[in-house]
Amino acid sequence: MNHEIVESFAQMARDKGIDKDILIGIIEDIFGMMVRKKYGPSAKFDVVVNMEKGDIEIYLEKQVVEVVEDPSTQIELKEANRKSDEKLEPGDEFVEIVPLDTFGRRLVISAKQNLNQRIKEIEREAIYNEYTNSLGEIVVGEIYQIRKGKGEILVIHNKNELILPRSEQIYKERYKKGDTLRAVVKEVRKGAGNPVVIISRTDPQFLMRLFEIEIPEIYDGLIEIKRIAREPGDRAKVAVLSHDDRIDAVGACVGMKGVRIHAIVRELNNENIDVINYAEEPIPFITRALAPAKLKEIQLDKENKKAAVTVANDQVSLAIGRNGQNVRLASKLTGFEIQVLKEGGDEEYDMDLSEFREELGDVLFHKFFDENYETVRDVIEAPKGELIATLGIEPEKIEEIVAMLKKGLEEAEIEEEGEEKPREGAKAIAEPKAIVVPEEVTEKSENEEAASHEAKHVEE
Repeated sequence: MNHEIVESFAQMARDKGIDKDILIGIIEDIFGMMVRKKYGPSAKFDVVVNMEKGDIEIYLEKQVVEVVEDPSTQIELKEANRKSDEKLEPGDEFVEIVPLDTFGRRLVISAKQNLNQRIKEIEREAIYNEYTNSLGEIVVGEIYQIRKGKGEILVIHNKNELILPRSEQIYKERYKKGDTLRAVVKEVRKGAGNPVVIISRTDPQFLMRLFEIEIPEIYDGLIEIKRIAREPGDRAKVAVLSHDDRIDAVGACVGMKGVRIHAIVRELNNENIDVINYAEEPIPFITRALAPAKLKEIQLDKENKKAAVTVANDQVSLAIGRNGQNVRLASKLTGFEIQVLKEGGDEEYDMDLSEFREELGDVLFHKFFDENYETVRDVIEAPKGELIATLGIEPEKIEEIVAMLKKGLEEAEIEEEGEEKPREGAKAIAEPKAIVVPEEVTEKSENEEAASHEAKHVEE
């Protein structure tokens, strides 16, 4: 019976990949619980597990006495001498081997259930520790299930289930069962069952790890990725810094004929990637971040982290980008809220808030109107706390409204570029005095721009 029990326990441990010494410790604990249940909590015993022989031996220690007061710790002198080969005296220690048969089938089944539970707990802890130590690292797994309702992708990695939620998927990608998938470990959460491991293909860490894989200089620490701004599936900006004067950071990242950056672009479903040189000073950094647009002037408000940049009329669309993407990414990358202004005028584009009455709805529009928010810029330039307090709207809703108004304003401004007069509802706001960007900064940024976009034109 001993051999069968040990073998069944050992088989469970082998299936789960549990260390032999850990298994022995668990078995000792579980059989110790069985002894205490049968002989009482004060019983003295020793459990010895021999995995090689497949044997479990339980030794029960009792004190030899004339009159037994506690049967769990004492044994009568006459009975002790009957069971022992040696002559014992009162006060001696008597040790007897307890056969497993004496515990009964119910206790043995209970022990097996306890062991199963302990093995599961150890397995969960091992999975949790494994993926916690892998946070921010890339894993490669196989898609085995697609949950259409939630949009989740379930991935098998080292026999463990990982979850790629819809929010962590690149929106343009289409997945199918059996595909191999690369993603970064983003989060590990403990749950009622196995830990929940969340992986991501949209997190900036994923892009950073891909750079490390494809560009040896980054992996070796010769080039450092300082910042990443990304809109997954569409475009990303990566600021890099070389720690070796002999290495051109942007050129090394792009690679000969763009071969290095192309490998990353393909993995990200043709996401455009701009690589620029990092700068501590805001003016050159903002200039590079807004590439491919060429800037004329920059005004900084370092205290409030705001920048007003002036560009020629033919550069406005490049600076702002499609749906405001270029200026939005540049703002994320630099940490400055960037405002793009047209050159050669004293006016800044604005729109009457009534243009967005349909999107806001009558109730919300009248709330703004009653509090004297008449133009789009009145709203988007107002402090968020002021809008929340004045209008009584939830912070999340305010953020949605401001984002919608910004996007609409940017799109309308681009549409106006070829027209002589602004559309109905547009009005003028005085432009602040600008600081001229030094020529050497502009020239340098143009060279970097050419390098950072080399990858996009090689295949053409």
